[in-house]
Amino acid sequence: MAVRAEPRPQWRGLTPRETGVLGILLGCFAFLLALPPISARAPWWPALAGLAAIGAGIWALTSGVRRIGWFAISAGILGTVLGVLATNTAASKLDYVVSWTPLFTAMFAFATPLTFAAIGGMFSERSGVVNIGLEGMMLTGAFFAVLGADKLGNWSLGLLCAVVAGGVAALIHAFVSIHLRADQIVSGTAINFLALGVTGYFFIQVYGDNGTPGSISQVPNVNIPGIDRIQFIGDVFGHLNLMIWLMFATLIVSYIVMFRTPLGLRIRSVGEHPRAADTVGISVYKTRYGAVILSGMLSALGGAYLSIGFLGSFNENMTAGRGFIGLAALIFGNWRPFGAFAAALLFGFSTALSFRLADPWPSPSVLFQALPYVLTLIAVVGVIGRSIPPAASGRPYRKQ
Repeated sequence: MAVRAEPRPQWRGLTPRETGVLGILLGCFAFLLALPPISARAPWWPALAGLAAIGAGIWALTSGVRRIGWFAISAGILGTVLGVLATNTAASKLDYVVSWTPLFTAMFAFATPLTFAAIGGMFSERSGVVNIGLEGMMLTGAFFAVLGADKLGNWSLGLLCAVVAGGVAALIHAFVSIHLRADQIVSGTAINFLALGVTGYFFIQVYGDNGTPGSISQVPNVNIPGIDRIQFIGDVFGHLNLMIWLMFATLIVSYIVMFRTPLGLRIRSVGEHPRAADTVGISVYKTRYGAVILSGMLSALGGAYLSIGFLGSFNENMTAGRGFIGLAALIFGNWRPFGAFAAALLFGFSTALSFRLADPWPSPSVLFQALPYVLTLIAVVGVIGRSIPPAASGRPYRKQ
């Protein structure tokens, strides 16, 4: 009896979408070729990788995958230009700028306040309330953290003061947006201006022209014993600030609460279909109030990290638009905590890179500092039409 042989599996090749993604990766690789530790000094190496990326993008584009195709073509052109420029740069300058351990350490430091703000915004917007006031709540938390740590003599009490102040600012936004049913964008903008004025006034009244003292109690770093023996990982994670670890914990807890618990289901149902949630007995007003106040508390923790965790002082308007970048990270991450965290890491890395670029090239340093904001604009434009907010976000609810 003849035994029929099994047909051998055949390689089907890459789909147009996979080809486009490969082109994006090749575009990034074209730039990385000229950076340490590879440090290719011949310009045709990044040029070849960039041309391959452009070719993959054109193939994806002609096959109907337009968005990824254009991204691959752009990545190929940008990777080629940056790679060729890097090959013409002195190796000593490249070694200083592209020092991966300080870059990754600074990336987590700069991403922490953005992540706190983004997670806070997630709770608010998942409940149906747009929170443009994240910036003002961060600034409020930054000031009252310094004030509490200075006057009470303990950084933990400073964090408590920041959380309470952020919650009060969020309560104002919640009352105006939910109870009075005012325009939520206007209310959030008013919170930002109110926070800027209140913190500036009290900062001058309490500290005057001398500024905050240098002896303010600061959030300590966490030294993990034995991790220094692990190369690179020990250098990056061995001495992180306590609030960075708190950010990691908040990230995990927020995901579990929002997507794995009945409370998270209530928040999401109120943000998607408040009328149906009200019909089954869920209090739309109470849920939205709680979510908005929680968003203010989390945003205030991000501001507190800036003042008593990172800098150890307070300056007027020290958040400098980080609340808006956190909101952009939330949109880029599709209103999910880990997606927002990935976007915050991207913005944090670009901020760290901009500071290191400013040392060897001091003349265009102001342009380098705009890099995180440019990436924010590109990221938001790139996800327009693809990220879908909660259905009832920004719509006041009237109980019948």
